Parts: sequence; structure tokens; C-alpha cells
Amino acid sequence: MNIIEVKNLSYSYQHFDDEGNLIESAPALLEINLDIPKGQFVAVLGHNGSGKSTLAKHLNGILKPTKGGVCVNKMDVNDETLIYDIRQTVGMVFQNPDNQIVASTVEEDVAFAPENLGLEPKEIRLRIDKAMKTVGIYEFRRHAPHRLSGGQKQRVAIAGVIAMEPECLVLDEITAMLDPKGRKEIMNTVEKLNREKGITVILITHYMEEAVNSDRVLVMDKGRIIMDGTPKQIFSRVETLKNVGLDVPPVTELMHLLSQSGLKVKNDVINEEECVEELLRLTELYKPTN
Repeated sequence: MNIIEVKNLSYSYQHFDDEGNLIESAPALLEINLDIPKGQFVAVLGHNGSGKSTLAKHLNGILKPTKGGVCVNKMDVNDETLIYDIRQTVGMVFQNPDNQIVASTVEEDVAFAPENLGLEPKEIRLRIDKAMKTVGIYEFRRHAPHRLSGGQKQRVAIAGVIAMEPECLVLDEITAMLDPKGRKEIMNTVEKLNREKGITVILITHYMEEAVNSDRVLVMDKGRIIMDGTPKQIFSRVETLKNVGLDVPPVTELMHLLSQSGLKVKNDVINEEECVEELLRLTELYKPTN
């Protein structure tokens, strides 16, 4: 069953003068069609301005389609009477965790969203403790969020969203401001939520290595989805990705360079383990004979 269904979605950013007259309409999405099954981990790639963040903001009704539609669990995002249920179903986490922190302690911040749902205090306590433990920040529950590292702050933001118990998480460039250690911590958390909790994950990212462990990769360019497949299918098309301003994982790039030099290597290597295996195979294949 699909949790997200996007049909012929188009969107333009419109600018008006002081009198309310339209002075500019800039297309950002063009005829997007997309179905995302429940429980799937989808990575969305694209250079700046490709439309990936604009698409993300349509998935829980932050933006409304100029044309076409988006349904979440069969609920139309254009129906204002359903927007509360839609945003409980699809939670969003953005790039800068500082913009999402609203309280003076971690547990108060995580409690903010479930409190706004009007839940009983006992249920709120259960949810925030569970969310903090899930993302690994329970031990910091009485700390001031502004004293935490970037990665810890982002985990607080994720805990605040999952305390609402959404079925789907849309994560928009959530590791962009983090160092490599922080990025790894967050990605481990996200993969755990998908794998162990069955939460659908839609990850908007410009780090190719973050897409390697996804179920599916979408590549966007000029407001359209131009590629859709497994990580191996997508990253094996090195030249196509480079033509739209994207890189590939370093190990994939290495295999591509070896192939260009005339060596017979696999073109769908996407992680370090596969790379080591392929290099060992090469040493055997090209071992000098006496």
C-alpha cells in the first residue's frame, strides 16, 4: 500500500507587487508522478534548485500544488480539514535544528508536539521517553539543547517529530550542517527508525553516500524526476549523474576510473565492502604469471 501518491504535480513560486498583481511565476516542479509504498526508504538527490526541497514541502501540505495533487494515506493535501491528520502522518525535519528547538530542556522540547496533540500527561511521558531512547538522547533529557552538539540537536529535532508517532518522516538536508561524525550518527538513527520501527523515510540529501543504504533513489533535475531505481541502478550511471551536476560515492568513482583505464571491474560497486572484494578479485585476475 502506498503512503504517498503524487499525481501530475506542478508548482510555481509566484511573486506579486504591492497591489497584488502577479509579476513573476517561477516553475519549480513539472508534472511529477510518484508513488511511495509504506516502509520504503527513499533518497532524493539533486543539485541546488532541482526541486527536491519543494517536493518535500508538498508531502505534508506546507506547500499546495499549483497543478495536480498529493495524497497521504488517501488524504488530499488540498483539503484543509485533513491537514491536521496529514501532518500527524508525515513528520518533517529540516536542515537547521536550531530553528526547531523551542524549549529550555531536551525533554520539554520533545514534549512540545505531543502536548499540542492534546494527549494525556501519562501518554505524553511515555511517548517522549520512548522517542528520546529511540534516537539515543535520553541521557541528555535535562540538558539545555543549545549546549548540545549539532548531531545531538538534530536527534532532538527527530525525537520531537517521532513523539507524534508519524508513519512517514521527510528529512530535508538534515545532515547538511553537521561534521562527518554527526552525519554518521544521524544516518544510523534514521536507518534504525526505518528498519526497526517500519517508518517510511524520504531523505532529501546531497551526500551520495547517504543514499547508498536506501531502498530507492530518485534523481531530480529542473523540477522533474529524471531517474528512479535502486542505489546500484542509479550509481552505475556515473556519466549521467555527472551531467546533471552530481557525484557518485567515492568507491563507485574509483571503479569508474579503473574501468576507464581498461580494467574489467564491476560498475555497480557502492560500498567499501564491495570495493575491497572487487580489488581483491582484480589482484588475482591480473596477478603476474611466472
